[in-house]
Amino acid sequence: MGELETEEEKTRAEIATYLRDLADQLDSGGNVTLDLGGTGVQLDPTEPVTFKLEGESDWSEGDTEAKQSIEFELVWWREAATAEEGELDIQE
Repeated sequence: MGELETEEEKTRAEIATYLRDLADQLDSGGNVTLDLGGTGVQLDPTEPVTFKLEGESDWSEGDTEAKQSIEFELVWWREAATAEEGELDIQE
């Protein structure tokens, strides 16, 4: 199993552009390439895809700021493969 995660600050416009590109890739029906902090990860979503959307606001009484977030998750299943075949396709 492989997993990569990245976190970086971007403008709202940059995020919208990234999400539009991802949406276009999903719509094309082929592979999806994610840019995770300069590392390209290629995935091949199969049908059906489960779409999970979560919104959250986290604060405690007395706080002057609340952390708010939106999380998107896409989940799909494919036939299990050997260790080499089942790894993420990472392009640097």
